[in-house]
This record gives sequence, structure tokens and C-alpha cells, in this order.
Amino acid sequence: MTKAQIVGWAHSQFGKTDHADTEALMAAVAAPALAHAGLAASDVDGIFVGVMNGGFSKQEFQGALVGMTDEALAHVPSVRLENACATGSAAIYTAMDFIEAGRGRIALVIGAEKMTAVPTAEVGDILLGGSYRKEEADVEGGFAGVFGRIAQHYFQRYGDRSEELAMIAAKNHANGVANPYAHMRRDFGFAFCNTVSEKNPIVAAPLRRTDCSLVSDGAAALVLADADTAATLQRAIAFRARSHVNDVFALSRRDMLEFDGPRRAWKAALSMAGATLDDLSFVETHDCFTIAEMIEYEAMGLTAPGEGYRAIRDGTTTRSGSLPVNPSGGLKSKGHPIGATGVSMHVISAMQLMGEAGEMQIPGAGLAGIFNMGGAAVANYVSILERAK
Repeated sequence: MTKAQIVGWAHSQFGKTDHADTEALMAAVAAPALAHAGLAASDVDGIFVGVMNGGFSKQEFQGALVGMTDEALAHVPSVRLENACATGSAAIYTAMDFIEAGRGRIALVIGAEKMTAVPTAEVGDILLGGSYRKEEADVEGGFAGVFGRIAQHYFQRYGDRSEELAMIAAKNHANGVANPYAHMRRDFGFAFCNTVSEKNPIVAAPLRRTDCSLVSDGAAALVLADADTAATLQRAIAFRARSHVNDVFALSRRDMLEFDGPRRAWKAALSMAGATLDDLSFVETHDCFTIAEMIEYEAMGLTAPGEGYRAIRDGTTTRSGSLPVNPSGGLKSKGHPIGATGVSMHVISAMQLMGEAGEMQIPGAGLAGIFNMGGAAVANYVSILERAK
């Protein structure tokens, strides 16, 4: 079986953008991604679109929108994937399956979301669609409320770690200053992130505004090719391993602090890669909320359960630490346009491995870990990437 590899990419600015809708966002990255790969639209065998939507737009059937950007793409088979905040990774993995099944040689993957056109009051309810509404629809504060509840339980079990959450927020905002695509390129510092104020209010206790990712517009695209085709192109990033593990949807039916799905996904991917965390040059992880990043430290095996705070306290996950986490600024600084996030994580990691990450560059980056999750650790994707050319 031939393996799919990343051969090109493009990334839009994240934030409140002038793009009218996801059609415009996808158009902004489709042609640049193909050009970056050194390919033409006529070379594409399949298109895989990641858009959550859920009410951000009345336009559905969004897989067909890519064909509106270029007549050469209009007749290419195209599908749209949705898997909550892991929508982008779902699109990537489906495109890889398409290539590795021998159905095509080249696939275009685009993740996009237009979130800021919807009134803020509606955004929370739309995002709550990523939770089990039969039991969690009335959680105050929307999806932030879900993770606020997780943080409350974490503090009850392991102690108040508000300071460490502020340290994670400050780290990611400091890293985001170097990311030209980031929504919020501002170093707020620990003191601001750790203080409840008019500009940093409680959103869903104990989470403050600086503990929550941003509502953003944006798009990112990848071009994937089979290994033989990739060998003829300018650049190639291989998946040494990839893993997708789900967990029970309803929080009431599992230990919400265990993040068992992420733990299983990391264990499977590292085993498949024949690697340990010590072998990774950096990790891009899903910091939709700072409490998520802290528990993800534990799930990936960086610390024991309840001791995720140690990884930020001792500097392990800082840019200069032994395992930098979110050198891009993560969702916290870069922004979180839902459908684009998983694709963005892979684009940023590919840039690092090719030495094309500019001021974000981790010197000598050779092996990347990516964790993208949908819902409260329900759909969990781990990719281990390395440079193949």
C-alpha cells in the first residue's frame, strides 16, 4: 500500500476577516496550496473539505463550493467532513484513505470556518452542538461552560491550578507573536492572564477569557500525494504514524478528567511510530481551553494524572523547553476557526519540518506530534510527522 504524504500547503490569516463566507475562504487557499506543491488544479483526483458549520451559515453542501473557485476543480469528486473541532483532521485522514486505497494519486484538503458573522450570543449555542445535547445542552456558558465544569472537577480532585492555566495562556500568547497567521499576536504576560479584570473576566468559572480560544474566521489547505508522486515534487512530509480513537460522547458516562481517548490515541500513534515523547521536536496540541492543554500533557504521558501543572511550571513545554508545545501559539493565540484547525495544525507542523516556519521555527525540528480533538475529548486524532524529502 502506498502511503500519502503532504506535498504542499497554504494558510490564511486567522481572525475577523473580510472574507464573506467559507466559499471565499476556501478560494483564498486552494490555488496557493496547489502552486506551493507545484501542481495544477487538473492534477487533483479528489477534494476533501472540512467545515463544521452547525449554524454559522445557511449554506450546506459545502464540499461543492471548492468547484466554484476553479472550473478545473468543478468535476473532481468532492466531499465534506464534519467531526466537531476535529473536522480538519477528519478531512485529512479521509483524503489519506482515498490515496492509500489506490483511488487517486493527489488530493486537495481544505478546512475552513466563518464564525464572526454570527452574533456572539449565537456562537456559544452553535459550538454546544459539539457536546451531548440530551444531557449537556443547558450547561451555562456554552462549550466554555463544559470545559469550565471540567476545570472545576479537576481543581476539586487535584487542587486549584489557576496559576498554571495562566502560565499556559501566557506561553501560547507569547509564542503567537511570531506567527504571522495568528488572530491575536500579543504577549499578554502571566500577570494579566492570572488576574480577573474588566478586560479578563470570568467566562465560565474558573476559566477566564484568557483561558479560552478565540472565535475566528480562517482557512488552511494541504495537498496530499502518494509516495511515488511525492518523490517527484519539491517537498514531502510523511506520516510516520496516525491514530484516531473515539470515546463515549456523554461526559456522564466516563471520567471527564481522564481524557482516555487522547491517551489511547497518543499511545497507539507513538507505538506505531516506534517513538517516545523524547523523540519529538515539538507538539501542536488542541488548547481550545487552557485546562484542555494541561490535561493533554497527562494524556500524552508527559506527566502523571493530576500533575500536568509540572510540565508548564518546570518549563518543559515552553519554546526553549525539552518539548515545546504549541510553538505556533496554539488555538489560544492563533485562533480556532473550527473546520480549519486540524488542517492548520498539520500545515504549521509541515512548515516546521521543512525549516519554513520563519520566526516560529524550532531549530532542527525533525519529528512533530499533533493532537486534534473533537468535542470534550470525544474524537481524538494524533499524527506523527517527519520530513521525507
